[in-house]
Amino acid sequence: MHRSVENRWSLRSGVLSALATGVLVVTSLVPVLAQSGVDPGEIQPAPPSIGADVPLVYFGAAPSTVNPSFVGPHQLLTAGKVDLDAGTVTLPLYQGRMKSGETVWYILTDTNDLGNSQQLGINYSAKLTYANVGHAARTGTLQADGTLVFDSGKVDFSPEHKLTPGDAPNAFPPKAAQPGAVGDQNYSPLVHIQNAGDTIYNAPMIAYNVSASQIEFPNGNPDYRLVHDKVVSISPKAGTVTLRLTTGFSFARPVLYLSTEANDPTLATIEGATYAPALSDIGIGRDDGAFSAVERLFAFTNGPTGGDNPQRQGLNSALTDGRGPLNILGGIPTVATDYSPIWDANVGEWTADAIQKGYRSRLIDEFEILGFAQRGFITGPGGGKYGSSGLIINCPIVTRFL
Repeated sequence: MHRSVENRWSLRSGVLSALATGVLVVTSLVPVLAQSGVDPGEIQPAPPSIGADVPLVYFGAAPSTVNPSFVGPHQLLTAGKVDLDAGTVTLPLYQGRMKSGETVWYILTDTNDLGNSQQLGINYSAKLTYANVGHAARTGTLQADGTLVFDSGKVDFSPEHKLTPGDAPNAFPPKAAQPGAVGDQNYSPLVHIQNAGDTIYNAPMIAYNVSASQIEFPNGNPDYRLVHDKVVSISPKAGTVTLRLTTGFSFARPVLYLSTEANDPTLATIEGATYAPALSDIGIGRDDGAFSAVERLFAFTNGPTGGDNPQRQGLNSALTDGRGPLNILGGIPTVATDYSPIWDANVGEWTADAIQKGYRSRLIDEFEILGFAQRGFITGPGGGKYGSSGLIINCPIVTRFL
């Protein structure tokens, strides 16, 4: 069966232009209806030949091919294949088991082991070392045959994903929200491998207590009672799973990331992620301080709306038009050194004064947002203090467009 998910979106094209100041802004977005359930967000830059009297074939390689920190496209999670047109990534699918015997199907996206991150093509995050608090990182043991055995942490994938927006004009918060996957109190995507020192991996669960034949959907249309809502296709036989990505920005660069878990059921429903309450044990509000396991993600409740509005952004918009909220991420690899896949959500609300003065617009850079907050044009929800909301999301970065 295929679950209908009301908050999916597809942004099939976008034109990025640089102002004289060098700040990138989105100037055109063309929405396309989702087909066959494959409908992630996209913002694709136009080719450099647009606006230049030089044929595209004469342009050289992007600077990022010389140095990944330079401008240009760069795939960060290299363990799998990214399809930019479909907005998906195909990753290795691993089979482990619970200590109690149930089969666990999972992926690997990040680790605090630099050498292994390079070997496996997954993201390096030194900050994950400090996520081993409370129940935030479950424990596991590596067997001689390479099987990872998890001590605890189970996920029920059987609930039907349901999301009912609030009444206009305030679609957020939704009237009702039921995540399609619910973890128990011990489930976290993070695992501390006990017989491998302080090594921690980000290992989101994709399916639980099912055989390979039950989840063999290599051509798509998976049974969402058995697998994660982000799955587009899955094949234990081939050892791969294709997952839907989400569009966002990091320091004005459009990126695609994989949203897999959240510590709040409403947020998990909006993200199409697994509800993982154990993530709440991770400390927040000090993302740039010592011993922090998180980095900041910025979201808006009441950003500009309208399906044809090139400034659209935020949760009201996502719940109204079914497209992405276009969240802003802090540091990602090649842009900053403080990357973590565990994001501390700073949820902002445009004030009535900012809206009346016409300041409300799409923001794509952390420092833009903090500047508006400093001036009082963005606050926390309901006029509260701007900062950590208590919401935590597991969103491994996959690729950037620029």
